[in-house]
Amino acid sequence: MAAAKRKLVIVESPAKARTIGKFLGRGYKVEACNGHVRDLPKSQMGVDVEHDFEPKYITIRGRGEVLDRLRREAKAASQILLATDPDREGEAISWHLAYILGVDGSTPCRVEFHEITDKAVKEAVKHPRPLDMKRINAQQARRVLDRLVGYKISPILWAKVKKGLSAGRVQSVATRMIVDREDEIESFIPEEYWEVSAQLESGGQRFSARPAGGNIAGGEMARKTVEKIKATDFTVTQARRAEKRKNPAPPFTTPNLQQEAARKLRFTTAKTMQIAQQLYEGVDIEGEGAVGLITYIRTDSVRLSNEAVAQARAYIPERYGPAFLPPSPPVYKGRSRAQDAHEAIRPTDARRRPEDIKASLSRDQYNLYRLIYLRFIASQMAPALYDTLTAELSGGDMTLRFYGEHKKFSGFTSVYEEGTDEEVESAETTLPNLQEGDVARVLDVQSEQHFTQPPPRYTEASLVKALEERGIGRPSTYAPTISTIISRGYVSREQRRLYATTLGRMVTQMMRENFSDIVDVQFTAGVEDKLDAVEEDALPWREVIREFYGPFEQSLEKAEQNIEKVKVADEVSDEVCELCGAPMVYKMGRFGRFLACSRFPECRGTKAIQIEIDAPCPKCGAPLLEKTSRKGRKFYGCKRYPDCDFVSWDRPVREACPRCGSHMTLKENRRGRWYLCSNESCRYRAEAPEENEQ
Repeated sequence: MAAAKRKLVIVESPAKARTIGKFLGRGYKVEACNGHVRDLPKSQMGVDVEHDFEPKYITIRGRGEVLDRLRREAKAASQILLATDPDREGEAISWHLAYILGVDGSTPCRVEFHEITDKAVKEAVKHPRPLDMKRINAQQARRVLDRLVGYKISPILWAKVKKGLSAGRVQSVATRMIVDREDEIESFIPEEYWEVSAQLESGGQRFSARPAGGNIAGGEMARKTVEKIKATDFTVTQARRAEKRKNPAPPFTTPNLQQEAARKLRFTTAKTMQIAQQLYEGVDIEGEGAVGLITYIRTDSVRLSNEAVAQARAYIPERYGPAFLPPSPPVYKGRSRAQDAHEAIRPTDARRRPEDIKASLSRDQYNLYRLIYLRFIASQMAPALYDTLTAELSGGDMTLRFYGEHKKFSGFTSVYEEGTDEEVESAETTLPNLQEGDVARVLDVQSEQHFTQPPPRYTEASLVKALEERGIGRPSTYAPTISTIISRGYVSREQRRLYATTLGRMVTQMMRENFSDIVDVQFTAGVEDKLDAVEEDALPWREVIREFYGPFEQSLEKAEQNIEKVKVADEVSDEVCELCGAPMVYKMGRFGRFLACSRFPECRGTKAIQIEIDAPCPKCGAPLLEKTSRKGRKFYGCKRYPDCDFVSWDRPVREACPRCGSHMTLKENRRGRWYLCSNESCRYRAEAPEENEQ
């Protein structure tokens, strides 16, 4: 008797295939297509402009073996179910698979799930649907637009500047934003201001207050203000008490997750998405097997399912007490441009606590899962409550102001608080019992000079936030955009901050002068809105391309004539080539910047860039270098190696241990930063100052 035919389920990755195969059992065969199987050709533009922008798709090189396997399995299957990711890109992959395998896309062949759990997968395969051509057309429009921009502008950059450069709709705007920020910093003129703070006492209580007018412009005026306060008796003329509520942040969207992982875990956007993908596709958990730990990771929605909310509301009073559960679930409003097709990023099961599965996860997986889990739980908790006091103290024509707040109920803050890109000065935690009519005695007055600061350089976190706020790109594009502009040499990342390079400035200026729309923030955001309209079936996708291409073609013709060939001079370093003695210059390669001989190609000498840290070698006093191991892990070694063999995985600092005199190292994790003595028998520990992370 012939064996019963099985249903074929096709997903993108082998990891996802293993997890889903475990859930579906013997009646199904789950195979992976390894991402896109058809795309526009790399060797040519692949868009027929003369025939209404018809795309020319070809099978991606190297996918032949995968497709042969899928064809064999498809022939033997009773039904083919396409279960790629639940977004535009995933819908397009399913569409291309349907074409190659001869599946009728108008029949129920598409399976969509937003979390890889036993229940979600089994429920999804029971309810397949036809392919969604609205999503597919939105993806085609984006792909064709990006191809037209990239394949029309990039050759001009190659001819006029240098080979290997590229332009793109989103990457060009992101580069321009970083260049603009660099220009703002360079043109910034600091302005002096003074902060004056008075220490006062009333009824045995000490507190501080500041002049009601705020900061003071000049040193002389600050000095006079200090003398005036010292000579004045103050009376409390107003004391207002109130209760302040601080609500929790919503559960994670993709941009929020990238921002918080950068702030709290120091992950790059690319690393965040890589680890999140692993958690989504499935991890082997002891006692459970492979299971998806979080919901779909590319989303800009803050919506949660009723089931997820119910799980959180059952867990919160049990774990933290009834007072921490609000009477009704919090409701969060998403961004106006948000697409609500997916839930927010959350754990697939609130009962699966991070500490319970820590042994089954890598360190990075655990840290990111914990971040997602705690944010989700906190989002469903009661607000934190604060008692606040605002007081005014008057004396003559001088008024001082006091504001303080005291947390009386921790609420969600006992679980999670959102990070910030700027340092925030907290108000005093104890409130004086001030009443109107109380007399306050001045104990001391201090003034401190400050200067206004330029806007901070972008970090990956703050750039993602800025792109999201301006409606540029979508959750799936932020990480690859940042990776691209760094790999192209337009932007460099140093100590987690993004700097515009000379090349980035030059290309941006060229784009501004010749393709102003491409680097215009509002124009690019408008294109995203039109792509959304295509997905909503409110706009034909080819119309979006037609509207864009007419003005773009005119810009191309002018650029060909107007742009003069420029030579980008290599930045010369202080290093000399060990092979021929010529100066070495900075170059950009696949793995970042490196040093190359200025006589290339006659001499092919290269050298890794040495980064000195601000600490001497504990053995010989020479400078220390930050290096990278073959596995990509940072370590620190003496510049005089091999004459001096000092090496350390932990970063040494200038400070010596006050207890034993040994060198101290900097340790840091999500809980903070501290100095630790390197002497195993001492291990003295002290708090390290926080970086001014912007």
